[in-house]
Amino acid sequence: MEPAQVRHPDGRIELTDATSVHGSQYFNHELAPVPIEKRTWSTYNYFALWMGMAHNIPSYLLASGLIAIGMNWAQAFLTITLGNLIVLIPMLLNSHAGTKFGIPFPIFARAFYGIRGANLAALLRAFIACGWFGIQTWVGGQAIFVILGKLVGPEWINAGEVFGQPWTMWLGFLAFWAFQMAIIWRGIDAVRKFENWTAPLVTVGFLILLIWVLVKAGGFGPIFSQPSQLGWGADFWKIFAPSLMGMIAFWATLSLNMPDFTRFGSSQRKQAFGQILGLPTTMSFMAIVSIMITSGGIVIYGEAIWDPVELASRFDSPLVVVLALLGLGLATVSANLAANVVSPSYDFSNAFPKRISFRLGGLITGVIGIAIQPWRLISDPNIYIFAWLNFYGGVLAAVAGVLVAGYWVQARTQLHLADLYADGPGGRYWFTGGWNWRALVATAVGAVLAVGGAYSAPGEGPFPEDGLIPLFQQFYDYSWLVGLVAAFLVFLALSLPTSRGADMHIPQEDTSERNRASRPDPAAVDG
Repeated sequence: MEPAQVRHPDGRIELTDATSVHGSQYFNHELAPVPIEKRTWSTYNYFALWMGMAHNIPSYLLASGLIAIGMNWAQAFLTITLGNLIVLIPMLLNSHAGTKFGIPFPIFARAFYGIRGANLAALLRAFIACGWFGIQTWVGGQAIFVILGKLVGPEWINAGEVFGQPWTMWLGFLAFWAFQMAIIWRGIDAVRKFENWTAPLVTVGFLILLIWVLVKAGGFGPIFSQPSQLGWGADFWKIFAPSLMGMIAFWATLSLNMPDFTRFGSSQRKQAFGQILGLPTTMSFMAIVSIMITSGGIVIYGEAIWDPVELASRFDSPLVVVLALLGLGLATVSANLAANVVSPSYDFSNAFPKRISFRLGGLITGVIGIAIQPWRLISDPNIYIFAWLNFYGGVLAAVAGVLVAGYWVQARTQLHLADLYADGPGGRYWFTGGWNWRALVATAVGAVLAVGGAYSAPGEGPFPEDGLIPLFQQFYDYSWLVGLVAAFLVFLALSLPTSRGADMHIPQEDTSERNRASRPDPAAVDG
């Protein structure tokens, strides 16, 4: 029998005949495996990607939010840095499949959730991304609102209100939304180019804020001498665990869908090294800048101003305000396109491959991002960290647990590429009616254990004080970890008895070198 897929010397795999899956109702060209010759992203591309995604206002709000709820600079920095080192682990584990097989996240999920069941995992991720798209767009709109307020005058800031906000605020929000839609409509390559040229520039706005605060606060001394309101005793450790889960959850979305980007990687080493260089360093830099700016705001104004747009609006110099917020706005566009539009575009396209393109998926993301009312999600640091981040982080962690268990333990990194696009019961990933009940059960168990006990302090969130399910309340402080571990173990318990069956045998591959162009470069390693 003719091999269905070919393994190149560097371990990356592609279909022997790419046209063999084109007739499937579960195929479109944007979900197709990327041919080897188009897998060209380098270490710098991934480093630039992470620089663009990490340097944005919601990232800033992580550290400033921790300061606002009582941590000092050392406690906030420790919490954020540790969270990013932890989330990097499942991110790299799931990234491997993207580079090896050239497939995006929703196609990768088909191997363990089923051809149809993958839509559950993909749409869970997609709707969270829509929420993030809305949040990023709202803060970008705020930046436009403040910039024009400094240039036009008080009549812009004090315009008549519509739905509780000046109509000029809504205008800035919609303008920011339209600008992003214009970029995504040009396709994934336009996003990559935008990330590359903005990456070195996105720190400018935050550095301007930092320099201004240092001058006004009298240097580093007053900033780093700000005491913790919590101390290092029981009060700190009580909020450390849920805060850490929130920091991890911030990138829980990307820990699932990094295959959307690593599918373009020219080698496993380059994508992994780019991410290891990119995520912890850029987020740690963002954290320390945010901590210093917010702590400096306490010195200057006597209060923790966690929103950088509001802080910038207090500057005396219109020039400083405009430069700072232009930098922040550029950073936000860069992050939003990469982190919150690319993935749901693929996810919505996966649900209806013949009807929804990448571009249409991006437009759907933008519309839902408005409908979700993002201004409510960032109205308070307690809601932002303990409700929004912790809740969705626990749910998505359950999906990540299934994928890591399935790919690394059950399948042992071997996938049948053609069958990921197969119609009907003939494909090995069809399972039962297109759904793998084992993955569904594992996801449900992990999610319920993780967030079933979601609770809020009185007046500080949407959940009851004793938890949605009081029995599970104690788990909510560790929501991401509980979701990941529970789903991982349940999926393996249900699946391992069948993992050595006929459905999981190693696919037949052509390992011959097809042509000289497929030779790995010196940086390539086995997939």
